[in-house]
Amino acid sequence: MKKSFWEVGHKPTLFSAFFYFDLSFMVWVMLGPLAVQIAADLQLNPAQKGLMVATPVLTGALLRIVMGVLVDQLKPKKAGLIGQVIVLAALLIAWLHGIHTYQQALLLGVFLGFAGAAFAVALPLASRWYPPEHQGTALGIAGAGNSGTALAALFAPGLAVAFGWNNVFGLALIPLLLALIVYTVFAKDAPDTPAPKSLSQYMAVLKDKDAWWFMLFYCVTFGGFVGMASSLTIYFHDQYGLDPVHAGYFTAACVFAGSLVRPFGGLLADRIGGIRTLSTMYALAAVFLFTLSFGMSTQLTGLGVVILAMAALGMGNGAVFQLVPQRFRKEIGVMTGLVGMAGGIGGFYLASSLGYSKQITGSYQVGLIIFAGLALLALVGLTGVKNRWRTTWGAASVTAAKV
Repeated sequence: MKKSFWEVGHKPTLFSAFFYFDLSFMVWVMLGPLAVQIAADLQLNPAQKGLMVATPVLTGALLRIVMGVLVDQLKPKKAGLIGQVIVLAALLIAWLHGIHTYQQALLLGVFLGFAGAAFAVALPLASRWYPPEHQGTALGIAGAGNSGTALAALFAPGLAVAFGWNNVFGLALIPLLLALIVYTVFAKDAPDTPAPKSLSQYMAVLKDKDAWWFMLFYCVTFGGFVGMASSLTIYFHDQYGLDPVHAGYFTAACVFAGSLVRPFGGLLADRIGGIRTLSTMYALAAVFLFTLSFGMSTQLTGLGVVILAMAALGMGNGAVFQLVPQRFRKEIGVMTGLVGMAGGIGGFYLASSLGYSKQITGSYQVGLIIFAGLALLALVGLTGVKNRWRTTWGAASVTAAKV
């Protein structure tokens, strides 16, 4: 008899992973909600703003490979502790020294990438405690730490008005220290942790074409989510003239929508299959992003379309990670790093391209249309591999999970 989700696994680890992931993502995208105020003080143009908010996303993507290796070599809990200490140190130095130039802002963004790399720790930490039939739900809950991006959008602009944007870096240390304590006390590594792999074994995963497909799929879903999350405060400010605080509120609403539905994406994938769920989400995301590219006439209409796009991308994130552990259960550490890296690269592309689109054409339309096209490309790719997946590693005779 199959046990229910709440009868298996280790709930303190699951929710510790979520909390750590949540607050890490909060600081990962912090430069986005603060971008309007930072840009005003440092006199940045649209392209510089886009690159500033995209830099943590890119470094976070690349560092996910590093953290994925550390997860397999040191186990997830110790790898997570190392990442948290680095982020705390970077924020402390930024707060005490201050950010006075564009280059310093980019350098801080590089170190904030370690917070984005929390993805490669939190998901294996949770995943290894759960059987195949509950992977979508477990990783959906742990992955809902994406909602931390909403916390940054909700609080950072207001705190910057009250205390100055540089002091927001110091204030962020308070919840991060709390997350470190909770993580240290309650998170535990699963007893059946796989043995560490050699570098050649890591590279061997890249010889499997399915690894590249998953990297493409997550590049679009998570890339769209985090790229939009990093850019929306600037978007709402430029498009509708909202002040930084209200633009942050709009951004928070959109990010909450995308984050909170991620567990439902995983749950839906467990129920009807990850391929079917993901295909639907790609189609919806493409439609909403294409619609948004034409610019909505009112700010509330624009908000509604962005919320729908973010919800589709968020559910897509949950669906991708219902599938990954079925195909690469023994390599989940390195695959989480690789797939997460691809997602971060997608986010860097979207955030930076929106800035350059605004700089060159005066609008965000070109950047949004191209990313809508990438969602359709991913849909075509998924359609091409689904029959092979369902008759090999996803067959009912091989796994209890629905693929």
